[in-house]
Amino acid sequence: MYPDLEQIRARILQFIPAAQVTIVNNTGAAEQHSLLLDNAHARTIAAFLRDDADLRLDYCSNVTGVDWLDKEVTETKKVAEQQADGTEKVVEQKTKRIEPGYLEAVYHLYSIEKKSPAAIVIRLRTANRTDNVTVPSLTPVWRSCELQEREVFDLYGIVFENHPDLRRLLMWDEFKDHPMRKDYVSPDDYEWEPTPHDEVLTRAMQHYPQEEASRGDTEGAEK
Repeated sequence: MYPDLEQIRARILQFIPAAQVTIVNNTGAAEQHSLLLDNAHARTIAAFLRDDADLRLDYCSNVTGVDWLDKEVTETKKVAEQQADGTEKVVEQKTKRIEPGYLEAVYHLYSIEKKSPAAIVIRLRTANRTDNVTVPSLTPVWRSCELQEREVFDLYGIVFENHPDLRRLLMWDEFKDHPMRKDYVSPDDYEWEPTPHDEVLTRAMQHYPQEEASRGDTEGAEK
């Protein structure tokens, strides 16, 4: 029987004691739990997963990105409050804080040699969503990651350190921002849309010269 996630984690820590490996539980219907790796040891862990005789995770089928926005967290704690009559009353005290967001690169691994029954999912996490968005590239371990890491870089903005050819894959070089970010705002002037129509046309018309905008209104009314 192929090792489960707990056994894989234990095996990693046995051979790389300094590594930090956390099981991330998926509460959804798929229950596809995963391993969050620390960036400092991620490349070493990846090579171990590939080369270990009992694991032989020799194929990465998919790399994708996840954008986790900042979120407000409410924490509740019970405190003793002094009453006017000298007694104490236990009350709930709530405080709010902002938990910074981050980006994740998610890899789905299989063992062709061992015929693993399901994907082993590993995650790499950035420090934030702004100025510290670097994780190590795993392309040197699994060559199939090369184009998929480029796609994640292009659409989410994760920078893969030591990737052999990190550049945009779907968008053009001059394109700004990353379209799969949850807070991405589409521009009004879709200059790459040769025949804008419907909602795209409505948004784009405010950037047209006045005479073109007027003509667009007339054409829309005729339809």
